[in-house]
Amino acid sequence: MFQRIIRGLEITLLLFILAAITGYSNPSLTDKIEKVRAFTRQIEFNYMAWMGNASMLKLRAASIGVPYTFDHEARKLIVAEYLRVTQSILEKEYQLQQIYADVAVTDKELASQELRAELDGLYARQTELAPLAEATLQEQVSVILAEIGLTAVGQPVPNVWYHSTPLPYALIVSPRDRIEQIANISIDTDITLDEQVVLENHVDENLNTSSLVVPVGGVGVYPTMVMRSTNLPWVLNTISHEWIHNYLTLRPLGFLYANTPELRTMNETTASIAGNEIGGLVIERFYPELKTASHLTLGLISAPFDHPEPGDFLRPPFDFRAEMHETRTTVDAMLAEGKIEEAEAYMEARRLIFLQNGYLLRKINQAYFAFFGAYADSPGGAAGEDPVGPAVRALREQSDSLADFVNTISWMTKFEQLQEAIKK
Repeated sequence: MFQRIIRGLEITLLLFILAAITGYSNPSLTDKIEKVRAFTRQIEFNYMAWMGNASMLKLRAASIGVPYTFDHEARKLIVAEYLRVTQSILEKEYQLQQIYADVAVTDKELASQELRAELDGLYARQTELAPLAEATLQEQVSVILAEIGLTAVGQPVPNVWYHSTPLPYALIVSPRDRIEQIANISIDTDITLDEQVVLENHVDENLNTSSLVVPVGGVGVYPTMVMRSTNLPWVLNTISHEWIHNYLTLRPLGFLYANTPELRTMNETTASIAGNEIGGLVIERFYPELKTASHLTLGLISAPFDHPEPGDFLRPPFDFRAEMHETRTTVDAMLAEGKIEEAEAYMEARRLIFLQNGYLLRKINQAYFAFFGAYADSPGGAAGEDPVGPAVRALREQSDSLADFVNTISWMTKFEQLQEAIKK
């Protein structure tokens, strides 16, 4: 137990240093990111404070032997209760948002008094359950990592540590004449939709860019951040996804994450492939009942795109990934010809088609594709004809195991090495 705590402290310190080096440097004001930060400095998310608080929570849980004081069935009950409480919180937070958005409600504090009291009780219960539930899921992911060979002397390095809280938003910025992520800045969790729109407009009007504020499902700091959700398979996939980012950060591929668009896509696609496989193995091992209960895979999650409301199954099927792939490839062709305004008008027309088919996308623009196009673990979708995703998938297919795949790609420093590897 003592060794686990020491290892956690060592890795926490290491990743704090990495965060300080990569996230808190002072580049020239001519730097692209610094130009964007002129609009975000006052609302940027404080990762250092969050990591410090989350690390203390994890150390306290480890010091009392959580979750080893409970048997397997008790742990499952704790996780189920935690998800139930989370569901209630998300529902009541949404009701609270509705009250504050309703212009007909004049005394919003009075109208929401009872609801806020209920939320306070739920928050307190969630605070009690979170260390137990999170430690249980961490341990279950760690068991699978050991079984598939992604550990050192039987222990994952770094330890699987995650914490669920409201996550920051990400301001994504791309040039208008091409699809490329030139800035990804984390914004405070409480930014409203109106404030998001104002921020995007200010950045674009002053810098002639394409920007979009997006929700994220997880962040690979340490401990990692995972969005609150009632979808257990998704939660496990995301815990695993973000741990893979930690694992890669200690190797060349992750350390060079932001150096090129190709390396970013290699990182994200690797984490998505591995995270989904590891999460699936945890479900198969510890929650086999979920494999046959398809209705339990539906939850309140933040995915790269919104899903249509249930109902109206009589309309013709709308293949989101195929339609988004067509949109991306058409936009790439237009931008290559210098038809910027035409491409932007086309994207808005396509957004309305998605909206008509139940996909509530606020914007489809260059920044949308710059962000979501990096998650290329499945064919089609926002990646378009980008060759990086298919190359990563090809490497996984020809690898003897998931560990072999992750360890091979983790030491790559450029896309050309991946291209050579899949030719062998």
